[in-house]
Formats: sequence, structure tokens, C-alpha cells
Amino acid sequence: MKTRFALTLMALLPLALVACKAQDGSADTTAPAASTPAATEAAPASTAATPADTATPAPAGNEQATAAPAEEGHQPPVNAQPPSGPAPVEGTDYLVIEGGQPYQQAAGKIEVAEVFGYVCPACFRFQPLIGPWKAGLPSDVQFVYVPAMFGGTWDDYARAFYAAETLGVREKTHEALYNAIHVEQSLKGERGKDSVEDIAKFYAKYGVDPKQFADTMASFGVAAKTNRAKQFATRSKITGTPSLVVNGKYLVKGTSYQDMLRIADHLIARERAAKQ
Repeated sequence: MKTRFALTLMALLPLALVACKAQDGSADTTAPAASTPAATEAAPASTAATPADTATPAPAGNEQATAAPAEEGHQPPVNAQPPSGPAPVEGTDYLVIEGGQPYQQAAGKIEVAEVFGYVCPACFRFQPLIGPWKAGLPSDVQFVYVPAMFGGTWDDYARAFYAAETLGVREKTHEALYNAIHVEQSLKGERGKDSVEDIAKFYAKYGVDPKQFADTMASFGVAAKTNRAKQFATRSKITGTPSLVVNGKYLVKGTSYQDMLRIADHLIARERAAKQ
């Protein structure tokens, strides 16, 4: 499935990146172009969109600017290496989130949260980069996905994300769901209205009872998680997807998908240095 996903994406990448918008018009989720700010801000319709995410991401480049000696009794994080490129500039490469907080802080961890939407073409194009980057993060970094709650179909798929998490199938269905919407088109995404039953049938392919999945989507536990996700996005000043938030403090901007990851690497290193 992953091979098919990657091959199909390569066929799509020469196309111009397309802006995706919440059904209720509450947020404009524009894909980042090579010459404009990344998708955390809405790009003008006339902006030329050149995919900059076709290159293979550098492995594990998310790390400390200067390797400081470990304090006595503390081990350095696994895979921590100096980040590449120049130090990011506030206002250009990232925004400081006043009063920001991590989505789910883990003791001793630096959190990186991606606010995303399954129905968003920009997030679909970002996934082949964010997946390997996430896998190479140092041991002191915790990565979390946070589904955007922009109304309509966005909210249904956010509930599906948390239902899949509750039922233990999120990891093996995350990329497959992008594929079903944007490649196979067995689900409509923003092209139409997928019912809860339609979404549940997709997860049935992965061993989940459709009725149980639909019931879980409507459960109090999932409602609590989606409310928390919406509060996090609001608090973090999210205006579009995909967006990266580092430790609840910094909203990444950048000029391309790869630039977003480079900037996140530097901000992770900054947070690590602040703890020493």
C-alpha cells in the first residue's frame, strides 16, 4: 500500500498545489508554494504554486544546533544532530504563540503537533514527507497528529481519526485513508458528503466492525477529544493545514514543505537547549 501511495503521489506532484477550504468557509487551508509562506497561512489565488516537496527528505534532521555535553546523570537524546540551514527568523519563519500550550505534554518531551485534515490535498502531499521525518525524530521528541475541526466533512473525519485511535487501527489506516480520498476516490472527501456509514465501511477493511466504528465516532470520549483538538487549533492561531506547532510555543511558517521541517528542526533544538 505504501509503495502504491508513493508511486501515485509522484504522478500527481507535477500538478499545481490546490487550495482546500473548509466547507463552512471558516478557514482557508492552502498548500505551501515554493515562493510563498507555508500552508499555515492562506495564499492568494494568483500565487504560483510550485511543489517543493518532491525531493526525498533528509533523515533525522531535527535536532540540536550545538551538541552540548550531557549533564551528569543525563543521557543525550537518541538521533539528536545539529539542524541544517540558517537559524529561523521570528515573523518570517515562525510565529510565537502567546499563551500557547502543547496539545498533550509528555514529561521530558518536546512536542511537535501537525494540525491536518484528511480531506485537504495539501496535507495529502505533505504526508510522504512528514511520515519519514516523524520516524526519525530524536527520543526526546513526541509527535502528535491533531485533526482540524473546520466544520462539515472535516469534523466527520476528525471523529473518524479519534475513533480509529480508540479502536487501535489509526497507525495502519492513516495513509490508507488519504489514499482512499485523494487517489482511489472511493471516499469523496470535499468532493461530496461521505456518510458515517461510508467512513465506517472503509475501516471495516481493517478488521473493525462498522457499527462499532460508527458508535465510537458518536461516543462521548471521541467528542471530548475533538473538542480538545479544536481548542488547541484555536489557541495555536491555526488558519490552515498542514500546520506544525512546536511545544505549543511556535507556529511554523516557511516557504515549502521541506522548509517547514527545517524550521521545526531548529525550534526543536531551541527547546532542547532551553531545558539544559
